[in-house]
Amino acid sequence: MFPKASLLSLALLTVGALGQQVGTQQSETHPKLSWSKCAAGGSCTTQQGSVVLDSNWRWLHSTKDTTNCYTGNTWDTTLCPNGITCAQNCALDGADYSGTYGITTSGNSLSLKFVTKGPYSTNIGSRVYLMDTSDSKYQMFNVLNQEFTFDVDMSRLPCGLNGALYFVSMDADGGMAKSTNNKAGAKYGTGYCDTQCPHDLKFINGVANSEGWEPSDNDQNAGKGKYGTCCNEMDIWEANMNGAAVTPHVCRGTSGGQTQCSGIDCGDSPDHRYDGLCDKDGCDFNSFRMGDTSFLGPGKTVNTNSKITVVTQFLTSTNTTSGTLKEIRRLYVQNGQVIQNSKTKISGMSSYDSITDAFCNAQKQAFGDTNSFEDRGGMAAMGQAFAKGMVLVMSLWDDHEAGMLWLDSNYPLDKSPSTPGVARGACDAASGDPKTVESQHGDATVVFSNIKFGPIGSTYAH
Repeated sequence: MFPKASLLSLALLTVGALGQQVGTQQSETHPKLSWSKCAAGGSCTTQQGSVVLDSNWRWLHSTKDTTNCYTGNTWDTTLCPNGITCAQNCALDGADYSGTYGITTSGNSLSLKFVTKGPYSTNIGSRVYLMDTSDSKYQMFNVLNQEFTFDVDMSRLPCGLNGALYFVSMDADGGMAKSTNNKAGAKYGTGYCDTQCPHDLKFINGVANSEGWEPSDNDQNAGKGKYGTCCNEMDIWEANMNGAAVTPHVCRGTSGGQTQCSGIDCGDSPDHRYDGLCDKDGCDFNSFRMGDTSFLGPGKTVNTNSKITVVTQFLTSTNTTSGTLKEIRRLYVQNGQVIQNSKTKISGMSSYDSITDAFCNAQKQAFGDTNSFEDRGGMAAMGQAFAKGMVLVMSLWDDHEAGMLWLDSNYPLDKSPSTPGVARGACDAASGDPKTVESQHGDATVVFSNIKFGPIGSTYAH
């Protein structure tokens, strides 16, 4: 995800944020969500999983009473004089998934509502993780020589929003084993990381990220601490009605897992964006950006006015689960018809319809972009991350950093839309203003359903 650091800032409750101890004010019951594991030939078995809300959305309060440890966008300095003491003093509580956060499930379907007005606060956006059948750890996926398929309904997801489904290299236990301060773990959605190395995580590795905390100047509930949290990321689906992208991102120096960063290693400033541990840009395949403006959108070849089946295949050099990742292929199924991915129509590029190292190198050259993806290992590094297992994330968010223009409009704004790679969607430059989307599109919703995972060709009718 492009300016991911802004995601968490959208959803912190005014009554609190997150912590590492476990509170008792609200019971924690994970909404059930089934998915299917398929075998060669197409026979699939139902897996009973569940989803858990990310810890950054949760109420954080004193272990002794209901005093907030974090209010608005500042810490209580009595409870949180430093990061370790804060983790010891503060409890992370359970969640009212539907009433407070607008998160509901039914069978194999998950619905995420954008704005939810609860009894104590107004919540904006959410992020959840798929739990395994034990309901105590995150479900881990290795998709090498496999395919991952899901249905998505974006018909109520306008410009400026992002209904995202992706994988990150989180720890299965939410980081409990690596930190004695983390008593909450996966059950309470701890341990997030991604290639943007976000600084707005309130706790990293069981310690409050309160050191050097700077409240946001454009979000009353958000801020950033000294540290970021990095790891590999595979964006299967970042999309709204008017744009969609599939994007692998990789890191170096993280041993394939969640890693705390500070300073240049986080790659935060424009001057050091490409000096950090992780490839923030990724190698994206966005059909509109790659020259086919008629492929995906309302009434287009892939019609976002109705449900879409999205199939992503991860092909290896040996066509085995132990091979090196060489290609990421995308296709769609809608109204019983299999739709092959669009092909690139960019001057100076061959006609590509999948993500390979050759595609990434050609794209970076054609667009004049820094090839940080290749520099950090490219497709092989992405495959190595999958071999170690990755966690499935589903979220709905708006963008306080760049208005989601990098997904559905022209970006960056200081370049002409006619410059190759700048036009990414048909949305207006002002459409992603968080004040606009939050006030005018509070009912926006994304629905993910019918998740299937298995060998190539096993998860969809063809």
